[in-house]
Amino acid sequence: MSTLSTLPTAQPGTDRILRRRRIRQTWGQPWLYLPLAGALLLMIAPFLWMLSGSFKPEADIRKVPPVLLPTAPTTANYGELFSTLDFTSMFANSVIVALAVTAGNLIFCSMLGYALAKLEFRGQRAVFLLVMGTLMIPGLVTFVPLYVLVSNMQLTGSMLGLILPFLAGPFGVFLMRQFISTLPDELIDAARVDGCGELAIFAKIILPLTKPALATLGIITFLGSWNNFLWPLVVAQNESQYTLPVGLALASSGQSFTRFGILLAGAVVVLLPVMIVFLLFQRQFVAGIATTGLK
Repeated sequence: MSTLSTLPTAQPGTDRILRRRRIRQTWGQPWLYLPLAGALLLMIAPFLWMLSGSFKPEADIRKVPPVLLPTAPTTANYGELFSTLDFTSMFANSVIVALAVTAGNLIFCSMLGYALAKLEFRGQRAVFLLVMGTLMIPGLVTFVPLYVLVSNMQLTGSMLGLILPFLAGPFGVFLMRQFISTLPDELIDAARVDGCGELAIFAKIILPLTKPALATLGIITFLGSWNNFLWPLVVAQNESQYTLPVGLALASSGQSFTRFGILLAGAVVVLLPVMIVFLLFQRQFVAGIATTGLK
């Protein structure tokens, strides 16, 4: 018997079904991309307006109806921004605060996340419920008590007062706990058999395996600390301790009106470091979001 005779024959109508499926897939993709493109345009439209407005004269920004593109592009807003602000000092303050807060969250949140995920101790469930409860409390509710605490510790008007209250956060603890819980217990048990202590296990095994989650937490924390406005405005006592968002808000506010050109130019400058950080760690960020909580 021929080998070809043993092969299954196509059922009637199979080719027609496959052809319709190909047509549906080919013509269905534009209908999927169009709403996604529209949503993307709505999302980036404010950023495009901000970038365009930073090169407009003040008169163009205030025109009604608005002018989409600058009629006479100028960099005067950027020049006035750098001449008005002590930009170097404020940029350095923002970098110091953001990096210190990010480093603290990466260290302390991962430590507590490891303890809640892999260690057994009395009150473990109560601590986790406390973290979850803290996560549900809005930040404005704790703002005044936190300020009173920092003031009683005589940390107002210092860089430590800007950094210390945010060295760990409930979201970071929850994120790291969920990611570390997906790691196999056999790795930790093998390390304990070899005589490793908990600190060595955490440093040599847990941290290298949690790079995606650490990148995710680092980007989110850096973004929140870099854009933080209200806390530095209240805690910082003089201009030498202001961060960029605070200095930008004060520089763009005139006696009778807001100078939107300086405000938009400053927003572009403040946004650039965040974009650079995200572009550098976007692959780890996506991997951390995609794998957190999966077994």
